[in-house]
Amino acid sequence: MRLLLIEDSARLRELVTETVREAGWRIDAFGSAAEGRLALDAAAFDLVLLDLGLPDEDGLDLLRGIRKGGCQMPVLVLTARGAVDERIAGLDAGADDYLVKPFNNGELLARIRALLRRAPSVAMPVLEFAGLRFDVQAMAARCGDEDLPLAPSERSLLELLMRNGGKVVPKRRIEGMLSEFGDEKSANAVELAVSRLRRKLEGRPTGTAIETIRGVGYLLREARP
Repeated sequence: MRLLLIEDSARLRELVTETVREAGWRIDAFGSAAEGRLALDAAAFDLVLLDLGLPDEDGLDLLRGIRKGGCQMPVLVLTARGAVDERIAGLDAGADDYLVKPFNNGELLARIRALLRRAPSVAMPVLEFAGLRFDVQAMAARCGDEDLPLAPSERSLLELLMRNGGKVVPKRRIEGMLSEFGDEKSANAVELAVSRLRRKLEGRPTGTAIETIRGVGYLLREARP
């Protein structure tokens, strides 16, 4: 899952980004309507978190533009505009939900989960490959009856590999995924991430193996007998 946050407060961007990443989702954060619009044109997102008080444009106008273009992606408005008529205006402009600042992080995550469950773009809510199961909504991996204890970046890496099970995932695509977590800085970040995930899968009856395709990337395959 990849979320887009458009919020002018640098501190709130930082806090929401940290909360979302700890929940296991990827997120890109920008501080203006112009940057948000460019992001929407450049990448595919599963949900938008949108502030209305943006420095260069009213968030409602950006929201109307998103809907006018035919985009049905869920939009959760995050704003200090808490009056009833203002909430009505946001919903009428195309918001799927409305959360007034200041808000509780737990409620934010719950509202995101609810919107993602209803989103028509969410495909394959549970991924299965060999002995692995991955719940996309909960960002949780299981092997049989056992939960796999994975860090957020490891969960996203496993989801990416499972969505492409049996196919090579280019290294540059994994690099892009890791960069969204903001804590993968070394030149061999991909190798380190894959190595950590391999170690956590080893010793469990997953029936899988992560194979290195030198010079290209990695693939998740069924383990050979």
